[in-house]
Amino acid sequence: MSKILLLEDDQSLSKGIQLSLKKEGYEVIICSTIAAAKKVFFEQSFNLLISDITLPDGNGLDFCQEVRRHSNILILILTSHKEEYEIVSGYEQGADDYVTKPFSLMVLISKINALFKRVQNNRGNILHSNDLTLNPAEMKVTLGDEVVVLSKTELQLLLIFLENPQQILSQEQLLETIWDTKEGYIDRNTIPVNISRLRQKVGKENIKTIRGVGYLWVNAVQRS
Repeated sequence: MSKILLLEDDQSLSKGIQLSLKKEGYEVIICSTIAAAKKVFFEQSFNLLISDITLPDGNGLDFCQEVRRHSNILILILTSHKEEYEIVSGYEQGADDYVTKPFSLMVLISKINALFKRVQNNRGNILHSNDLTLNPAEMKVTLGDEVVVLSKTELQLLLIFLENPQQILSQEQLLETIWDTKEGYIDRNTIPVNISRLRQKVGKENIKTIRGVGYLWVNAVQRS
């Protein structure tokens, strides 16, 4: 059973989400403050964090950033803001997807199921490229002897590159593969932002920008 940490200060909404997700087979732990969520997060193991942005004791995006520094769990943002900067900021903090309030519980459940399905579909053989190793089954990346912590979006980008080495991938291909662009507006800066973050973690020299065309993983890849 997948375990979800829900950080939301609207008690009516959080209870409704918890009840609906329980019917879907998920276990949901509710917290209404960042302080409470932080304590629970470091005491228990979770597969997904759902976090509001505006909370009584701070900004949910800051908490998401802290979570991302310690874990590769899925992160879904709840926001009442429709401004692009909030959405892009969420991705920059390591979020995998977002839902804009008000939303139907069916839409939220669909998003959550899609996130877990995406992770499940990414499982496969271990991929090696020079001293970089990606184990999709464990969602684990190592560079030499060091574990590299990536967001789910960064993991998905890396997996796409390693499954298509030395091939130019357009920004449109990456967007269509990782995000369902039919479900809402996705800022085109999302891909460059996430690739920039990925480069910093796995080596800038591994991903080449082909100006006006796309991106290229420059090294060969082996499977084991």
